[in-house]
Amino acid sequence: MERSTSVVTPERFASGMTFDQYVAYVGSPENLKREGSGGEPRRDWSGFLREAYGKARLSDGQTEAIRWLAAQPGGPTKVLVISEEWSSDCRRDVPMLARLADGGGLELRIFRRDGARFSASARPALAEAPDSNADIMAEFLNEKNGQTWQSIPVAVFYTKDLQYLYHYVEYPAIYHKDAVVGRVRAAKRGETPEQTRERGTRDFFALQASPFFKIWACAGVDEILPLARRPARRPGEGAGDLRGMVVRLPP
Repeated sequence: MERSTSVVTPERFASGMTFDQYVAYVGSPENLKREGSGGEPRRDWSGFLREAYGKARLSDGQTEAIRWLAAQPGGPTKVLVISEEWSSDCRRDVPMLARLADGGGLELRIFRRDGARFSASARPALAEAPDSNADIMAEFLNEKNGQTWQSIPVAVFYTKDLQYLYHYVEYPAIYHKDAVVGRVRAAKRGETPEQTRERGTRDFFALQASPFFKIWACAGVDEILPLARRPARRPGEGAGDLRGMVVRLPP
């Protein structure tokens, strides 16, 4: 989309939640009464998010990189995150994104994706859910495998005057999620469908507690850092597709 028409104005950005406010909101009755993924009841993930943030650490190289980027003219100074805590990708990445913002002195604001109802729309609109942030989400939809998704988290990096730089979506490229989760949840010989669902859910939560989720959280930061700055475009490339684009660094 044309970024000059973005709904993310200074006033809208400022209305988002800080990380601490978001964690408090996650555990609030207001949040817990909203529909979760697929319309399921929500659970309180606030303690998990608080603990994950406490344990999250940037490497020395990541810290140096985000500080360097933030100090450059036109460098990132604001981060907008779209999140829902029922998403394992959000639980993995959002605490690390908060650490990244801390490391670079960036202003972080978090927005919930949905309103009271879970949104399954491929192209969300405020007309369907006026209590949501569908208009922000609509700017950063994920086109994948011939379909359009409201994938989260979304982390959007802006300059101090809200000029768009780059956005990260859902998970790092090194995490082949569809293949990994497909294997975890695949039926095993002799299982009933109900046993497969129960065992697959247990195994997926075990994966989330494994060191690999920490590796993928760090990989997300590594993927962001080379791109969270105004890029040098190749001929024919549009402003919205920044994956793999060259970044101008000083000699």
